[in-house]
Amino acid sequence: MVHIPRILVVEDEEDISEILKFNLETEVYEVDTAASAEEALEMKLTDYQLLMLDVMMGEISGFKMASILRKDPATASIPIIFLTAKDTENDQLIGFNLGADDYISKPFSIRQVLARVKAVLRRTAEKKADGGSDILIYETLQLDCKRIKATVDGQEVPLTKKEFEILRLLLDNKGNVFSREEILGRIWKDEVYVLDRTIDVNITRLRKKIGPYGKNIVTRLGFGYCFEY
Repeated sequence: MVHIPRILVVEDEEDISEILKFNLETEVYEVDTAASAEEALEMKLTDYQLLMLDVMMGEISGFKMASILRKDPATASIPIIFLTAKDTENDQLIGFNLGADDYISKPFSIRQVLARVKAVLRRTAEKKADGGSDILIYETLQLDCKRIKATVDGQEVPLTKKEFEILRLLLDNKGNVFSREEILGRIWKDEVYVLDRTIDVNITRLRKKIGPYGKNIVTRLGFGYCFEY
C-alpha cells in the first residue's frame, strides 16, 4: 500500500494558502490548511509528515509555533518549512536554529516549492530508514545532533564531545540501562587505557551541566546508567 504524505499549510493569506494547496494536491499529496498558528495548534499535528509555516502571522508567529512544537516530544521531529517575505540572513538563521528543514522566501515559484517539499520529505524518509533522529528532546532539554548543540530552557549548554555522546546515547534510549562496559564500547570504542572511572567522571560533569535534568540520569547500582523519564 502506497503511503501518501500529509502536509499542513499554515498561512494567513488565503490566496497563497489556496495556491499551495492546489499545486501540492496536484502532486498527489494530501493537504490541509490553517489560517493561523492558533488554529493549527488545535489540530492533530502528529498526523502530518510536513508543516509549512508562514513566519508573519498573528499573535503566534511561525517562529513561535515552531519553538512550541520543538519542545513537545510528540511533534519535535515533524519537518518544518518556513514561508516568509523576510529573507535576511538573520531571519534565516533564526529559522534554522529552530530546527527548520528549509526556508522559502516570498515571492516564490511553485516549481521551487514543489522541489523543496519533495527534497525534505525524501530526507525525512531516508532518516527514518536509517533509524536516526536529528533532534532529541525531553521537556526543555534539547539535543540537536546535526548541529552538535545542547540546550536547556533555550540556553546552550557547553558539552565536551564525550559528554554530548553519552547524553545522546541515554536520551535516545530513555529508560534503558547501559553498563559502563556498554558505554565504553559505544562512546570510546577502540580507544585504549580507558577506565570505568572515566565514565563516572563524565556522568558527574554532565549532570551538573544540564542542571534540573541531571537527576534524570540515574545510577542503577551494579548495572549502570539510564535516563529516567
